[in-house]
Amino acid sequence: MLLWHIDRGDSPLLVSVPHAGRHIPDAIALRLTARARDVPDTDWHVDELYRFAPSIGATLLAATHSRYVVDLNRDPSGKALYPGADNTELCPTRTFCNDPVYQPGEAPPAAEIDARRATYFDPYHALLAREIDRVRDRHGYAILVDGHSIVAEVPRFFTGRLPDLNLGTGDGASCDAAAQALAAGIVSSAAGFTHVVNGRFKGGYITRRYGAPDQNVHALQLEMTQACYMDEANPVRYDALRAATLIAVLERLLVTLAEWRPEVRAR
Repeated sequence: MLLWHIDRGDSPLLVSVPHAGRHIPDAIALRLTARARDVPDTDWHVDELYRFAPSIGATLLAATHSRYVVDLNRDPSGKALYPGADNTELCPTRTFCNDPVYQPGEAPPAAEIDARRATYFDPYHALLAREIDRVRDRHGYAILVDGHSIVAEVPRFFTGRLPDLNLGTGDGASCDAAAQALAAGIVSSAAGFTHVVNGRFKGGYITRRYGAPDQNVHALQLEMTQACYMDEANPVRYDALRAATLIAVLERLLVTLAEWRPEVRAR
């Protein structure tokens, strides 16, 4: 099975969707718990929410495999994204509900984790890096939006309910201040949705790894609550009518970022 789907565009904008995939190879799936085989921690339908992106000239890259195979948004060195908080692993062993992903004795050893990194993680990141270089070479800069979603309440990671739209820029380190301000203006004015900027989710490995304004790469992460566009109790079903309002917000966000013209810095 292909590791990703990519639809290339000619604009400076790229959208990465690393966690919407649900495929798990049989050799891994047979070792998972029954609950984990349902891939509950999927970023459900985020690839579908951004399906419009190529129509406005953006490149859309979406992984096909589940994060239980390998998490494409985690530092492969094992460095925690949020020191002091509960963090998931490159090859997760616990679900977001803190249940085991693997049956007893079946968790992957270090050698298998290294092999999964080489097979799944490294190729995705090599492609993403090439795509960033491609659009930066064409336009002088690149803008990366990393798209995610999560259930609205996950006590393992945070108390209470998340805002609907969680914009992260590594506290402003991953993009120009003007790009953050434009994006923040879109999410803050989205009627019917709550928002926060650099709250609980400040951007994962992808945003932090590739966001380099001094190298003319501007990266932003948008983490959305699934409750704002789908039925969390029935996640497999995609409700296009319910999702339409959110898609309109995403369209405004991407069009605004695509039309932005940053100062191109000498490299």
